[in-house]
Amino acid sequence: MTVPTFEEYVPAGDCTCAGCAAQRRIAAGALPMRYGGHPAAHGARRALVLVTAAGVVLSTGVAEAASVPGDRAAEATGAARTGEATVSVYPETPADEGDSLAQADADPDSPQGGPGPLRGTGASGPPSSTGTTLRKTSRVAIMNRAKKWVSAQVPYSMSKYWSDGYRQDCSGYVSMAWKLPGNEWTGSLAKYGKKIAREKLQPGDILLFHNPANPTRGSHVTIFGGWTDYTHTHYTAYEQTKPHTRKRTTPMAYWTNSGKYVAYRYKALSSSSGSSGSGGGLSTKAFPGAGQFGPGTSNMYVTRLGKMLMDRGGKRFYQAGPGPGWGDADRRATQAFQKAQGWKGKEADGIPGPHTWRHLANGTGRDIPAAGSGQGDSNSASKFPGRGYFRPGRSNSHVDRLGKQLVKKGYGKHYLSGPGPRWTEADRRNVEAFQRAQGWRGGAADGYPGPETWRRLFA
Repeated sequence: MTVPTFEEYVPAGDCTCAGCAAQRRIAAGALPMRYGGHPAAHGARRALVLVTAAGVVLSTGVAEAASVPGDRAAEATGAARTGEATVSVYPETPADEGDSLAQADADPDSPQGGPGPLRGTGASGPPSSTGTTLRKTSRVAIMNRAKKWVSAQVPYSMSKYWSDGYRQDCSGYVSMAWKLPGNEWTGSLAKYGKKIAREKLQPGDILLFHNPANPTRGSHVTIFGGWTDYTHTHYTAYEQTKPHTRKRTTPMAYWTNSGKYVAYRYKALSSSSGSSGSGGGLSTKAFPGAGQFGPGTSNMYVTRLGKMLMDRGGKRFYQAGPGPGWGDADRRATQAFQKAQGWKGKEADGIPGPHTWRHLANGTGRDIPAAGSGQGDSNSASKFPGRGYFRPGRSNSHVDRLGKQLVKKGYGKHYLSGPGPRWTEADRRNVEAFQRAQGWRGGAADGYPGPETWRRLFA
């Protein structure tokens, strides 16, 4: 009986199976020489493209086009008809944002284009390589531009340009927000900023990671939108990533390569003018507006308010913080300060207005009296603050107080650390255990506190 002879077989360039197509894409994605790639890799890439072109002509390119997502599939099919080769340099990604955000976070996929001029109808300036003097801009202007792309949900692309002329990738997004004269990439953005410590970050600054060994792997940049809590372990990141621009709570500094991200501040940032309309910095005296305060708000003005209240006798209201997320401690301390001025009714509702802010910022008015005076610190723990405070991603003093009361009542076994002001799955499971102990089932024991849960827990 003869034994069949097996020999290694290298498939031809026209092989349309998924494995060979993937290998061709990996080889084609080698770093170009202009970004520091090796000449050998460049030669291999050119050879691969030529071989693939021949294969596409022979096989009509249909299978290769099918492996390219979205509009790139149409480009590949068109190339097949004309005999031109189109090789994708994009790694495959989930078809939609809901398909495992955890996977996307663990392996961010944000390839980018290189430096270049503005393109399309929005092009109004020279390429950035000309060394044009940087234009002055403010923090408010930077964040307003960043929010426009979030609202428009600008689709991610390393080759397309939005109506304002900026490339639709992570570095193009920052170039737009900083209003740079052209489109930059992670290898050149740093020259437009000055390096700062992470603890000095303010809205409009960026967190940048450039991987010089292979810029197409891991390099990314986000816009800092503000701390989400006083621990400074998470922040609001504005970023351009697949499938579109988004704003989300992100661990400092990012999901991967966290230690390699560097904080930068735009060099031509305008100084604070004290005006909430045009100034870029945080004014300590101009009232920022009532909309900056209240349930659900999170910004630097809330932090500033808390610090001023602590200086005026409100320290006892804060078990942790103060921080950017509005909490019950902020409301109670503000109300105590307002009552100390002799105000009543709507003038002492715990939400700062122009008069409250002016007294705090200028050091005028009466300080908050010591505990025991009956102002602002009596029995509010027994009143249910509302369901909105207890949801994923929320951080406030109510969550912290709830967790401590659960531990006190013997329902804290799911805490591995804490409790703390940020709502976690451990909080939900402990609340659920307490609710079930009351004999409740179904929706009445979903782990989210309601008025009756709160009343019994603090009884």
